[in-house]
Amino acid sequence: MKQIVIISGKGGTGKTVITGAFAALAKNKVMADCDVDAADLHLLLNPDIKERHEFRSGKTAVIDRKLCTKCGKCISICRFDAITEDFTIDPVYCEGCAFCSHICPADTIKMKENVVGEWFIADTRFGPMVHARLGIAEENSGKLVTLVRKKAKEIAEQNKLDFVIVDGAPGIGCPVIASISGVDCALVITEPTLSGLHDADRVIKVTGHFGISAKLVVNKCDLNMDMTEKIEKYCADNNVETLGRIGFDKSIVDAMVNGKTIIEYSDSKAKEEITDIWNKLETSL
Repeated sequence: MKQIVIISGKGGTGKTVITGAFAALAKNKVMADCDVDAADLHLLLNPDIKERHEFRSGKTAVIDRKLCTKCGKCISICRFDAITEDFTIDPVYCEGCAFCSHICPADTIKMKENVVGEWFIADTRFGPMVHARLGIAEENSGKLVTLVRKKAKEIAEQNKLDFVIVDGAPGIGCPVIASISGVDCALVITEPTLSGLHDADRVIKVTGHFGISAKLVVNKCDLNMDMTEKIEKYCADNNVETLGRIGFDKSIVDAMVNGKTIIEYSDSKAKEEITDIWNKLETSL
């Protein structure tokens, strides 16, 4: 079993479009959407949810006001001002440090685990999929990404599948590190702009730091051929294989509007280019 993650140094480069296309092209695979802060692979794959689970992370203090003696110690020691004068906890201000629960002489403060999102196991027209949705402004997305990847790997092992195809988080933060840890290949998607080169450089350095093999694809390459060539030169200078180019193709937009991958939608130039990239990637693994 091989694990492939599609990542980028920024959002909007085409990760999900390419992940969806790979889902249509690959045989014997499970998909995982690890962009839990703004998941959208389900918009292309239209999953039929079979299992729904709560994701719990972090804790918030809760005061049992029936037993509270109103001694005021908790108010005086809370550096986050999360405890009001009438001895209730403001969950927005509470950082979950639990100090108040330890100093309460009446033992009336308990730490309650927070429900911050959901994760799902689903079926799609291309096979099983694991995805998740983190709550608005909630933290610990890296922990949720790790859970999604773990469940996808378990499904692949149980069903003797050949690939785990991961739609990774954008950027270089904790969710990205959780997305790439232990994978066989990280496919970096970038665009032919100066910022695209800069962002690709950052995420490639992250993969290098963790010893992950990185390969690169330039999306919408024909919008700036000079910059495309500069990006490919950067890859050559840094021993990063460029798997291919994808030209700007309106049929990709049309496919997304119709809820389909480009592989299903039309026989376009972009379909040929992405198919060629997948064939190269599969061969290299």
